Amino acid sequence: MVSHHEALPSRYAGRVLAVQRAAYAVEAALVGDDRIPALHEDLTSLQARPLRWLLADEPTVSGALGYERTDTTATIDRLVVDPARARRGVGRALVEELLRRTGETPVHVSTGRDNTPARRLYERLGFHRLGDREVLTGLWVTDYRSSPDPRPPASGAVGLVDDR
Repeated sequence: MVSHHEALPSRYAGRVLAVQRAAYAVEAALVGDDRIPALHEDLTSLQARPLRWLLADEPTVSGALGYERTDTTATIDRLVVDPARARRGVGRALVEELLRRTGETPVHVSTGRDNTPARRLYERLGFHRLGDREVLTGLWVTDYRSSPDPRPPASGAVGLVDDR
């Protein structure tokens, strides 16, 4: 079950931080670089972030998605899943809930260029690759944007296949 919070509830902040550190340690191994800023974030910094939150499986919190929202766009700041629960649909459920909540509003996200599992998730959910950029010397991310029209293509049109 996914719940929504306008700010990170203090009762879950320690657990979210633990999941975040474990998840970003996995990403650091995948991309070969441990300079991912959120990997080194402390509890005070995490709680100070002006993010809205989707949490999976309260009170154990197996995953969390922190995002920013304006009138015209939403940006996923972080998507973290407890490595013990990886590849069980937790990340997918969080992103799908955000897409449901944002409707037609485009959603932007960046992930490690070499983080194949995360890239595959976003692509399977219909996100379009915008390109790669170097955020720190030698540390690359790939930027994505959700489809501006999440409806399936009209009959006979060529489009992405949803393999959910």
